[in-house]
Amino acid sequence: MMGTTARAEAGPEIRRLDVLGHRLRAACWRSEGHWRPARPVLVLIHEGLGCIEFWKDFPAALRDRTGLDVFAWDRLGYGGSDPAEGPRDTRYLHREANTFLPAVLAAAGVARPPILFGHSDGGSIALLHAASQPVAACVTAAAHVFVEEETLAGIRAADRLYRTTDLHARLARYHGDRTDTVFRRWADTWSAPYFRDWNIEGELAAIRAPLLAMQGEDDEYGTPAQVEAIVTATGGLAEPVLLPGCGHTPHREVPEATLETIARFLERHDLS
Repeated sequence: MMGTTARAEAGPEIRRLDVLGHRLRAACWRSEGHWRPARPVLVLIHEGLGCIEFWKDFPAALRDRTGLDVFAWDRLGYGGSDPAEGPRDTRYLHREANTFLPAVLAAAGVARPPILFGHSDGGSIALLHAASQPVAACVTAAAHVFVEEETLAGIRAADRLYRTTDLHARLARYHGDRTDTVFRRWADTWSAPYFRDWNIEGELAAIRAPLLAMQGEDDEYGTPAQVEAIVTATGGLAEPVLLPGCGHTPHREVPEATLETIARFLERHDLS
């Protein structure tokens, strides 16, 4: 169950969730101080180096534009949540999608099928969850369904920045003394030889909910082939969107375009 609310003026409600023996930090952007049972909740799933703060003011803008309540949390090992233990394997995103995410939603009191919005790793998690659990809709930004050379090149570039610039210090503002662990678990897993053949395209046919697959035209971690694969493999209605003048993080680089793209998609499917 959720613990005591600590709400900043005009900010989100920050809460602690007990999930599968771990304490996770969560945030809610709600219009009425509680989930509205007649409307789906927009659930945000952050990237491989992220946390709640990485969403900046986008959740509040999303709530105000769509009229829907918004929920996000720090995945295990990130931000203000408990540390993660042990190495990752090729099923770590499946566990996030099919074990942790249902438990997080239950602990948060999100009872009806949500609308998922996942970024990067979070987009892959959203797709896997939508393939195995009921959702009202699924939105992805820069999701991966297979490993490209561009993905590996982007990770190598990030690794160089981590070793030679202030990237470590900037990430440490959010992840503290676990920053090295957060970075290495992300970079080393995706770069590992055993992960090279990771591919979830075959699982997407089970998705029946409306799906919006977005990606920046200048994404440094993937090509439009990711979006094409998602839309082709999905079993339901799927819409591809390539955002001009945008790299890997649409909600931070082109927030207005991202917001409007999501809002119009939800309106078309009577979800806002």
